[in-house]
Amino acid sequence: MNESIRQLKELVEASDNIVFFGGAGVSTESGIPDFRSVDGLYNQKYAYPPERILSHSFFERNPEEYYRFHHDKLRLTGAKPNAAHLKLAEWERQGKLKAVITQNIDGLHQAAGSRNVIELHGTLLRSYCARCRKEYPYEIINDGTGVPRCGCGGVIRPDIVFYEEALNEDDLAAAVHYIREADMLIIGGTSLVVYPAAGLINYYRGDKLVLVNKGETSQDSYANLVIREKIGEVFSQL
Repeated sequence: MNESIRQLKELVEASDNIVFFGGAGVSTESGIPDFRSVDGLYNQKYAYPPERILSHSFFERNPEEYYRFHHDKLRLTGAKPNAAHLKLAEWERQGKLKAVITQNIDGLHQAAGSRNVIELHGTLLRSYCARCRKEYPYEIINDGTGVPRCGCGGVIRPDIVFYEEALNEDDLAAAVHYIREADMLIIGGTSLVVYPAAGLINYYRGDKLVLVNKGETSQDSYANLVIREKIGEVFSQL
């Protein structure tokens, strides 16, 4: 255990109101690709940029191309929680961690046992009709082919926040509350470039801000501790 991880361990042991804010890097060690790394989804070739495919207007205009991308790159394939997901769930059971705030849409935090998870960008584990809003099991968009349609004729969509769509106001309010009240804020696996989610950390008022990310972030200079390693490897030592 190196000195930085030892410091993190001591900070966690001395805290009882921890909030975790995480991004794609939390799930890459479970085999789920991120969007902005060298091998991420944004650096692979499609007829359209993935950021455009994942926009509300594109989904409405071209659901066929969206679902070609979805079935190729967003299909849930049984990925398992890694050491980071499992450790966070353990801290919650111990009463030390009060909330997980995630930008991920894969449901791995809940699969690990976390209960209070705020999914800022929604989840692939729910779907509904874009026209009548009838709810459907996720398998209809995960396991099928082509464009899934509701009995009303509307297109069924995943319950995720597309680009051009606003985040859920209740989720945002809850995230602000937990971050504001936290005595320790751990940010992991995110480059902190997607707003408004990344701006939430500005509500933290404590003095135990920890960043665990392979690359630099815009908030490194404000952190009390920065660890540039894979988060699963770090958490497996705590």
